[in-house]
Amino acid sequence: MVTLDVRPQLLDALSALRDRVAAARFPLPVAGASRARANRDELLAQLDDYLVPRLREPGAPLLAVVGGSTGAGKSTLVNSLVGRRVSEAGVLRPTTRTPVLVCHPEDHHWFSGMRVLPDLTRVWGPRREVDDLLLPGENPARVLRIETADSVPPGLALLDAPDIDSLVADNRVLAAELICAADIWVMVTTAARYADAVPWHMLRAAKEYDVSLVTVLDRVPHQVVSEVSRQYGALLTKAGLGHVPRFTVPELPESAWGGGLLPASAVASLRTWLVHQTQDPAARAHVMARTAHGILDSLNSRMPELAGAAAAQHAAALRLTTAVEGAYDKEHARLRGRLQAGTVLAGDALKRWRAFPLDCTPGELLDTLVEGLGALLLCAVTAADERVDTAWRREPAARSAEFVDHDGATESVGHRIGLAVRRWRRELEEYAEEEVRELDRGTAPDPETVAALVATALLSGRRARTAGEKLAQRIGAQGAVRLRDRSGRLLIDYVNRVMHAERERRLAPLDALEVHPEPQAELIAALSVLQKER
Repeated sequence: MVTLDVRPQLLDALSALRDRVAAARFPLPVAGASRARANRDELLAQLDDYLVPRLREPGAPLLAVVGGSTGAGKSTLVNSLVGRRVSEAGVLRPTTRTPVLVCHPEDHHWFSGMRVLPDLTRVWGPRREVDDLLLPGENPARVLRIETADSVPPGLALLDAPDIDSLVADNRVLAAELICAADIWVMVTTAARYADAVPWHMLRAAKEYDVSLVTVLDRVPHQVVSEVSRQYGALLTKAGLGHVPRFTVPELPESAWGGGLLPASAVASLRTWLVHQTQDPAARAHVMARTAHGILDSLNSRMPELAGAAAAQHAAALRLTTAVEGAYDKEHARLRGRLQAGTVLAGDALKRWRAFPLDCTPGELLDTLVEGLGALLLCAVTAADERVDTAWRREPAARSAEFVDHDGATESVGHRIGLAVRRWRRELEEYAEEEVRELDRGTAPDPETVAALVATALLSGRRARTAGEKLAQRIGAQGAVRLRDRSGRLLIDYVNRVMHAERERRLAPLDALEVHPEPQAELIAALSVLQKER
């Protein structure tokens, strides 16, 4: 007989694996990302709500979760197994919103704490009282109502889950979480809907994880019991689930009108089976070990799949990052070439320079040069962003709002660049004032004139010689060389800062997603450690 291995080393390895799974992120909309997110969430639910608690507390009661499609009669089935109405049943769908767990009074302590389903708030009492206990805005789907009944055998708990195909999204999510917390999956379907896709999705998942499963074919008319049961059994056999215990509940007035309670004889065989799983030591051990080992074995395929999805995320992030860096590097290089060619000293700026100093003041010349430098920087950033947009339009990973709506509007970029070039001008003027202070006061030129000349020398390309000569005439050759070198380094520093800042701003939404290469290796390593401990 297979038993549960509860060695501390195994629990430690499992906890480490759980943390790696929780840390994995799949935010980019690449192929398979939505499936990876769903698989991660499902695996976390199984680890947190079932596997880790079960390995730590093997003596806890068996939890049988009753799940199924809308109107399958889950609540009626639970009520009938208990022998009284503990879960709301009726003709309105969906009926079950707040899940209900029923256990023997002696087992109450196992479920009143956070041992299983730690994300659900515990409440006690009838549904009408529970509704009054909910806080304003509190989601009833995130609340677990606990009932006790002497008719439930010690060591067994029944949980009535919301519909797995509920119109309410929160109900569907919770139904999947609750099923993942089960020692025994009790899947309920009806004679009219046993071939529907939704319950078969859950049945295939149960087969994949090799969990302890039982099916209930509910509301079967007496005249077609044999035929429907035969067809359903054939479908189960074809799906590799022919060994699964199967029970049939006839269609009765109580089920047809949502009365919520069937005769004891209608559910006697299912109740006997559940009691046997609970009270027979060998059967109980087999149920727990099968479900636990089924989930553990499933990690051998699920973890590499998550690791592959993590690798795809990093590869996509790398492509997006490379597109940004390549675009900005190319435009940065073009910008440096245009500065060296003296592109700034053109148009209005060239007219001002030719009119300087007779018909143009130093301040006016500086204004046009600063404006020209800002326009050149804006042109470079805009061109880089256009290159990025073109590259990202070809990349599925960039097809989401945070990449389309980047903080790169022309007005914002222009404002930031305007601030940067004005700061550059202010520091340039400070450099000029420092250089002028070293000269004899009687012959010292106007600092603004010196700043205008050095700015022209730096931004005029082949015309720099004329500006340099005029600068040397005013502050001397040595001072002119010194000021031009300092100011040139300052210009390069500001240009680099602007391009770097805009590149980082474009990358910021991607960086915020924190898509790194480590998760792939970490997931595989965690699985390897767990396999060794097993």
